Amino acid sequence: MSQSESVSEPGLGNGVHALSLPDLSGAVPTSAEARAKRRIAALEEELQTMKDERGPKQRKMTYYVAQGRAVRRMTVLYTSLENLIAENDRRYEGSLVNDIAQNTTEQNRLQRGYLALTQTLPWLHAKLADCDYDESEEMLKKIRRGADAARGDDTSTLKDLVAAWINQDFRPTILLRSNDKHLRGFAHDVCGKLLCPTEWDWNDDRVKAGIHDRTTDFIVSENSWPLFVYQNYTFDDSNLEQGLFMSKILVQAFKAVFTSPSSAREADGDGDGADILENNRRARRALNQVKVKTCVRFALSSVSSWRTVDGNFDYEVFWNNIVDFFKDVPGPIARHRVTKLLEWWTRKIFGKNHREDLTPEVVSKMSVTTLAEQRKRLEESAFDSD
Repeated sequence: MSQSESVSEPGLGNGVHALSLPDLSGAVPTSAEARAKRRIAALEEELQTMKDERGPKQRKMTYYVAQGRAVRRMTVLYTSLENLIAENDRRYEGSLVNDIAQNTTEQNRLQRGYLALTQTLPWLHAKLADCDYDESEEMLKKIRRGADAARGDDTSTLKDLVAAWINQDFRPTILLRSNDKHLRGFAHDVCGKLLCPTEWDWNDDRVKAGIHDRTTDFIVSENSWPLFVYQNYTFDDSNLEQGLFMSKILVQAFKAVFTSPSSAREADGDGDGADILENNRRARRALNQVKVKTCVRFALSSVSSWRTVDGNFDYEVFWNNIVDFFKDVPGPIARHRVTKLLEWWTRKIFGKNHREDLTPEVVSKMSVTTLAEQRKRLEESAFDSD
């Protein structure tokens, strides 16, 4: 048979022939159906491999988004993660060349933010060292997504809750609506009072008119402490630190964000659990945050969407002012007052704790110890009877 003649393809019967072309490759003819099955199997295996590779990566990305939700709550509300990382790199590189140049206030804020970030996400620092540039960029992108989502959720939650708290505690003539912010801010008498800088009297009609008309004599900015941050919404001109950051609405907001919205109803209780501040790492981290103070101000305002500047009020500078109050203290006496304030917050949020009173003598009289002793005596009496 010549090379140009057709040949029967094995397994296909005498009536089925291969192509009537010269076979110069030396290949053994195979069934088209068999080849198709093998190709499909190969494609399925390739697809499964791709799924297997994508699975861990997808789980990593989901993990980063979930972890990122803590960033805006526990570390920084505005500053980018890249700026925090860059500042830590700058400091480390400076220490290697014995650079002892004085750091600026802004640089100190960035470094405090980075340290808070590494406490909140302990794995992040090592992970950044192991990742290549593209992988780290993708990771930070996912963390930012989670961070911004958490901030959006919290502001939305507080927008509704603050309205309910104001209506319940102040019973204003015009009730606040949870889904409408246009009647808040200085357009609403209660919100206006709480937002009014402490150096002015909201009950003075001249003050109200000046704020409403945005005159130069009554500029509402981040350089004034608003009334809502003070305990019982009152203050002492001669001692502006007294009662600062101890208001009920701040406690309610903190509980709503960090414990649960329902727990915010229990904002009046006060325990004796200051020792928790030393024993509970989560408490120490959470109580050093200042997010709720900024978000409450936003919820009281008439601003309908999150932004950094509201008229003459800069939220980012307001945030920095609060952080500086806690972190940039002038000396040990001020540090002691800050510590006492944080202890007050611990009692408000976490309640009473008497574990230090559980002495061996007290424990010996409790039922667990009593039962253990009873079982021991029964066991001994059984042996004695034998």
